[in-house]
Amino acid sequence: MEPMDWLDDEELLRFFRRCKTEMSCMEKPHTFLCQLRDYELVPEDRYKKVIRMKSKDNIRKGLYEILDWLQRERPQSVREFWSCVFKDTILNHYPTLKLLRNNLLDGSFHFDKQPEETVETEESDEEKRKVLSGASPLKKGEENHIWSWPIYKLQLPVTCGDQAGTLNRKLLAKAEKCIVVKKRWFTPSEFERFAGKRSSRNWKTSIRCQDTRLGKLIQEGHLKTGTYKGGCRKANRSLFPSGHATAVSDEDEEAEEEGDDEEEEEEEGRELNEGDRSRESSAAVAGEAVKNRTEQPEVARKVFRVTCRGAAGTLHAKRFSSGTCGKSIRTETSWMTPVEFLKVASCPADASWKKEIRCEEEPLSVLIEANDLRIHSLLCNCSRCKPDGTELENQKNDDECGVCRREDEDKLVMCDDCPRSFHQKCHLPHVEDVDLGDDRPWMCTFCIFGTNQGCYYQEELEREAAVSLPISQRILECQYLLLYLCTADEEQTFAVDPRLYLNDYCSVIKTPMWLGHIAHRLQKPQNRIVGEFESDVQLIFSNCALYNRDNAEILATGNRLKELFDREFKSVFNIKE
Repeated sequence: MEPMDWLDDEELLRFFRRCKTEMSCMEKPHTFLCQLRDYELVPEDRYKKVIRMKSKDNIRKGLYEILDWLQRERPQSVREFWSCVFKDTILNHYPTLKLLRNNLLDGSFHFDKQPEETVETEESDEEKRKVLSGASPLKKGEENHIWSWPIYKLQLPVTCGDQAGTLNRKLLAKAEKCIVVKKRWFTPSEFERFAGKRSSRNWKTSIRCQDTRLGKLIQEGHLKTGTYKGGCRKANRSLFPSGHATAVSDEDEEAEEEGDDEEEEEEEGRELNEGDRSRESSAAVAGEAVKNRTEQPEVARKVFRVTCRGAAGTLHAKRFSSGTCGKSIRTETSWMTPVEFLKVASCPADASWKKEIRCEEEPLSVLIEANDLRIHSLLCNCSRCKPDGTELENQKNDDECGVCRREDEDKLVMCDDCPRSFHQKCHLPHVEDVDLGDDRPWMCTFCIFGTNQGCYYQEELEREAAVSLPISQRILECQYLLLYLCTADEEQTFAVDPRLYLNDYCSVIKTPMWLGHIAHRLQKPQNRIVGEFESDVQLIFSNCALYNRDNAEILATGNRLKELFDREFKSVFNIKE
């Protein structure tokens, strides 16, 4: 998202006026001037005059005169000016411009209007200093509501869990990505998930400004919000469509959220939506059977990359309890406790897991001291420290679906051969109830393909021969490749029809394609060949490259997934290089 999208021309011109001196001091501004000339923002005679100069002082003076002329004579072109100088090729040449652009993106530059010329008292000077320093400009005894301060006219500091960001008021009113964290933009729901509050599913209560819920600020008129639309979405959020899924619109969801506000006032801190309360009620009934068990406080959903000698994995704080309890470390093949991870890494029997297991070159003891990991008491009776048979079995698999990354919305089907879990409609092929009706082990497509891979293509194939194969005869390989791609697309960037949330998509892309549509086609593979399946996948990436030419982040994601698919496609069909 470009910073110009949420600033008006007056603000951009004010920013330009304050940055003229900085820009005039740039080293070797010839490329900068050529860009301005190419966009017809500088007269040819002024351009030639400065470009011929040799003295650095004269060049700086001449460049400042050009910028000053632009401000005076062509203020209506200020948006076009910033748009052309914020191109990646220009930013890579001039760190000064990159810094200016960052100041717009991260909200560190404030567009406070200049005070009118009045006779200022010592008291008003003091109030100005307080505002500029971030202190309250209000007098003692007045309510301390920072959303009414002039300095926060455009932006508000917000928090969700352990994450902090800056909320842009204008973008919230337009129902666009409005919260920025370290140059990364989120919608409120995305920020909620980023902060590890995915289970809340109610950003109006989970996101706060100075301990006040955004829902309350919206209700009282301090903030305005548009309707965040993504079309209708499945209640179970599965990637692959189900004929019996219930569609829920964002408008309905927001109405439910606002209806909960009064009850949440009375139960401050619980912040549970209707679905969460029903789960809490069910848990309370089940808890009667184990009412002597004490549960630990909820831990933030933090994940750390850990290593121990030659072994590597991810440590999930939510699952951690101690060195021997709670299978909290996930490797490619299984979940294990820290002590079990030591054994996999072939550490001595007397080795300390707190010292041997490392996260970013630091021992785990550092995370424990920082309270990122909490060791449970020896007397703890929680489900991680004293699991029954069912809970111990569940610890062997992931808590969330490997495709949609959600949990607790549908029954997860757990693979008996690897740590993966899936919703029945997210897995490919779909898992039917009849497949789970007996005691036979269930294996996911990854494990079935891995077990049978040695039976396929012992000899290398020419590419033409591979893509000419009927899909009906190679359905397992295609299902594996698509499921591999879906799990690699962690943010589900390419999961659903982009036309549902991008209004101008059809004006750029003539043949839309997405992973869910390819999955639907695989359900009926008759008279189709592998080459058609590959073409569908490649169409996603070519569309991505065309539509996101100015969006480096999405473009990088598309390129990464394309490389993964190309490499795996050649490997699966054993295609000659």
